[in-house]
Amino acid sequence: MNAKPSTTPPGAPQAVARPIRTAASLILVRDSARGMEVLLLRRAEKADDQNSGASVFPGGVVDTHDRSLHTMCKGLDDVAASARLGIPDGGLDYYAAAVRECFEEAGVLFASGIDGALVELDRLPAGRLEAMRHAAEQGTDALLAMCEPQGWLLAVDRLAYFSHWLTPPGMLRRFDTRFFISEMPAAQDVKPDGREIVAHMWLKPAEAVDPARGLKLMNVTRRTLEQLAGWDSAAHCLAHARALTGIPLNMPRLADGPEGRRPVNIEEAAYAEIGRLDPEGRGDARYALEAGLATQLSPRIRRMAGDEESPHSYFVGGDAGQWALIDPAPSGEAQAGAAPGPVRWLLSTAARTEQAAAALEQLRSSAWPDATVLWPGAGEMLDLGGATLRTLQAGPPEDGAAARQFLLAEERFLFTGTAQSPAVPAGDEVEWIAPASGFIVRSS
Repeated sequence: MNAKPSTTPPGAPQAVARPIRTAASLILVRDSARGMEVLLLRRAEKADDQNSGASVFPGGVVDTHDRSLHTMCKGLDDVAASARLGIPDGGLDYYAAAVRECFEEAGVLFASGIDGALVELDRLPAGRLEAMRHAAEQGTDALLAMCEPQGWLLAVDRLAYFSHWLTPPGMLRRFDTRFFISEMPAAQDVKPDGREIVAHMWLKPAEAVDPARGLKLMNVTRRTLEQLAGWDSAAHCLAHARALTGIPLNMPRLADGPEGRRPVNIEEAAYAEIGRLDPEGRGDARYALEAGLATQLSPRIRRMAGDEESPHSYFVGGDAGQWALIDPAPSGEAQAGAAPGPVRWLLSTAARTEQAAAALEQLRSSAWPDATVLWPGAGEMLDLGGATLRTLQAGPPEDGAAARQFLLAEERFLFTGTAQSPAVPAGDEVEWIAPASGFIVRSS
């Protein structure tokens, strides 16, 4: 097992903080003979745009003037909108911005006439529609001036709140975006503005994410399309959206790995570890652990990733610069080169048997001749010099011997070793669990 370079340790220089802008996006769906389709707009190519050329849903930044549209919103006030979004106030700004951006980018307007029905823009003379579109593109106040004389109200009650995403730390531009969803209004056609948006397409969600289609999709767009692929009709999709409660914030994190740097989503195994090691979004944490990869989990802990036949090994040390090695790999020579300092103790989470004890002693003599092999019992402490390892019994004894876990008290780190279902101590003694394989996780 060859040691590989470690990731940047916690405490490395922090990335420059990026301002976060609030935004709103509107997902439009419709039924067709082929099933439910979703509208995607292709952004223009721009050198300074991280989403240049991407296929996206209509949307954009919430404007400070969007609050002036509150009086024009139908069926929803700011109190109800804010409660739905889980914020103190200003929730209606997002709904209004979603409607405004959809009209500016796609020419689709969610507005109701005096009779309460959605306006039928296709019945308007072409010249009048273009003039209205041009006026609305001048800003929020222009949209207000366009709707008021005709008695139109923004039909925000047709929008269902769908999801909440925050751009990962480390990105050049970060957006805190609320996504809404609605069915495409009848008697309206999509008309891209030709500047920000250069093309549009209606696709089944599964078609849009198919690599053969070749669309450039942002992570949030791809994840949303994958979710939408689960519904066969617009009615079923919207019924689901309107029934949602407690919509969580999704904030991916950038990480590196065999496929290059990419966003890691909240449900992926590596997510919690990436958040601990790289909260600033440098992107140097990992979403895959190759055998032999050394990772500095904290100033006191370094992990050597195991392979299919051996668990992870953990170097654990205190302020004195002497280290304990928990579960050393059978080929200890490679690990010796990755040790952060002198290894004084060898520990094992396995049950102490004659075979296990002989194997660990043989490894000590060949790779760690200056170390001492310890088999502490439950409750025993090991002073690392400024840090303490406490031994816990991992489960009931088997054949007279019991597996063990080790708790680094100062960092509330529990090393579980081969235990399949670790018995986590009650209370708040454990914050992080370091398993035999995979990534560290927060204690539930």
